[in-house]
Amino acid sequence: MRTDNFQAPDYYNIDELLTDEHKIVRDAAREWVKREVSPIIEDAAQKAEFPKSIISGLAEIGAFGPYIPEEYGGAGLDQISYGLIMQEIERGDSGVRSTASVQSSLVMYPIYTYGTEEQRKKYLPKLASGEFMGCFGLTEPDHGSNPGGMTTNFKDKGDHYLLNGAKMWISNAPFADIAIVWAKDENGRIHGLILERGMEGFSTPETHNKWSLRASATGELIFDNVKVPKENLMPNKSGLGAPLGCLDSARYGISWGAIGAAMDCYDTALRYAKERVQFDKPIAGTQLQQKKLAEMITEITKAQLIAWRLGVLKNEGKATSAQISMAKRNNVEMALNIAREARQILGGMGITGEYSIMRHMMNLESVITYEGTHDIHLLITGMDITGIPAFQ
Repeated sequence: MRTDNFQAPDYYNIDELLTDEHKIVRDAAREWVKREVSPIIEDAAQKAEFPKSIISGLAEIGAFGPYIPEEYGGAGLDQISYGLIMQEIERGDSGVRSTASVQSSLVMYPIYTYGTEEQRKKYLPKLASGEFMGCFGLTEPDHGSNPGGMTTNFKDKGDHYLLNGAKMWISNAPFADIAIVWAKDENGRIHGLILERGMEGFSTPETHNKWSLRASATGELIFDNVKVPKENLMPNKSGLGAPLGCLDSARYGISWGAIGAAMDCYDTALRYAKERVQFDKPIAGTQLQQKKLAEMITEITKAQLIAWRLGVLKNEGKATSAQISMAKRNNVEMALNIAREARQILGGMGITGEYSIMRHMMNLESVITYEGTHDIHLLITGMDITGIPAFQ
């Protein structure tokens, strides 16, 4: 088992912008990752298995719905605390953070925001404790960046709805107890439905042969004449804006999470460069390696400041979807670039499971695509500053 010697970089003393509660929450998550995730994650990735044994630990550090009020089982924390938890978990592994992001932003958030009081009381406490795990069904085989074109649909059959269709690239699907599914009614209006495992005609085949997010479970959602009770429809918001609101919350968490992956790659590369001797001195003393390391810490620092400011705006209810898109796009690209540079510093050792860098790099290839692709987020910014949508 690999020893976790991670030391978090903080070049601009950003800790001084955090409250004592923020630091307590972050440090608890950091220590848990060191103790419970780092020793097992390389083996889990090699085996392409999600380590279900960590679910209870994720719940204990508040990773499931940290901003959900305590009366529903959440921790009642602010948005910066949520971001910091995601940062620490993704420092361990993007796949593990994906599991937490889905549970928090794509399952608990819509139930809390769009659901009935009965739905909140029924599902949220069990999701917060990890007794229930959830997934989010929006992407379809033929509709990714254009979710409004979805074909999954439901019909009103009097005492129930009849759901048909399919979703793919669904994190947590193979083991999820519930699924938040977005489908069109007979008028073409999008609504959210809560499905439970065991409903007849509802299946969740697992996706195999992934080179990325190997320690995360991915699957499909198949709906073959599934009878959904009418009380399982979330009534408080419909239309495409409903699932996009969930994605805003998830993208915000990703903008913090990607910093964690970048920090881990930077810390690994810095330590290696100081220890690796070539031509009679550590390679950290060469100009080319110092250039790489100096650029890494610069980009991490910029991303930290973007995420912190976005967290402040989220807490104040002022963050826009376009601002969230910018942060997600920038910070994930930053992390992927740092992973690639860090791999170069480690040379051949960088591709082995002895170090985390190649695993982070492969994971980030998914992170840069999901919750809105890199290109789509650029066009969201373009539309915001010009007022002209480029995707129509």
